[in-house]
Amino acid sequence: MAGIFPGKVRKIAVNAGLGCPNRDGTKGSGGCIYCNNLSFNPAYAATGGGSIDAQLARGIEFSRHKGDVYGYLAYFQSYTNTYGDIDRLTALYDEALRHPGVVGLVIATRPDCLPEELMDRLQAMEPYVMVEIGVESTLDSTLKRINRGHDFQCAQRAILELDRRGIDVGAHLILGLPGETHADFMEHARRMSQLPVKTLKLHQLQVIKGTPLARMYSEDESSVRLFTAQEYAATVTEFISRCRPDIAFDRFVSETPPDMLIAPRWNIKPAEFAKLL
Repeated sequence: MAGIFPGKVRKIAVNAGLGCPNRDGTKGSGGCIYCNNLSFNPAYAATGGGSIDAQLARGIEFSRHKGDVYGYLAYFQSYTNTYGDIDRLTALYDEALRHPGVVGLVIATRPDCLPEELMDRLQAMEPYVMVEIGVESTLDSTLKRINRGHDFQCAQRAILELDRRGIDVGAHLILGLPGETHADFMEHARRMSQLPVKTLKLHQLQVIKGTPLARMYSEDESSVRLFTAQEYAATVTEFISRCRPDIAFDRFVSETPPDMLIAPRWNIKPAEFAKLL
């Protein structure tokens, strides 16, 4: 968040207990083939973790050993955080913004869950809001294969509408999705660089317990090609070189709790992985 705040800020994940239209039948059922939200929920923000205020208090206390910061960003991470009654959503965001030390919001969501009225309300919020769009792939064939429930044009439209309102946009991509090639990954870099995104978050494809991808992998491991750490580092390095130079990278690698991860098992912490780039 360099240039936005006068000092270092830290994200504190919160779980608002919201749903997903790709699970409840509105858009689809079963969710995306790789997704198990429990794999990236910190313990203090697990389902039933209490109010947003209480989760922020625990998360801030949990993170104090990491050093002092200018402030905190309340990170609405789990499921689809713009899906639901607009008044209720706004109340959750406002609760987070009232917490001492919180200097803004990061709201993770799907591109097909951003109604005009909600975007207008986000535009009016202060002091800072970023919306993180789950794009995952720029190829419609891949989005269909992973049961995403929207196409790339939907993501483009959402990003442009947010930018038109002056709302900063981050995007999330997964490299290594079934059926994609190295050339496809580089095409993602080109296409995302043409959009007004401020940050990109990259994850390697992982096979996580309790997902349709895990079932595919158990039936035929060759159907899911997974990166080695060295292969992924080389891919990310080239990906970065193809991107617009002003895009900030929020993350290069995903870290899943060992008891939930099936493959690949790199046993490398994100900070150690960055040294491979």
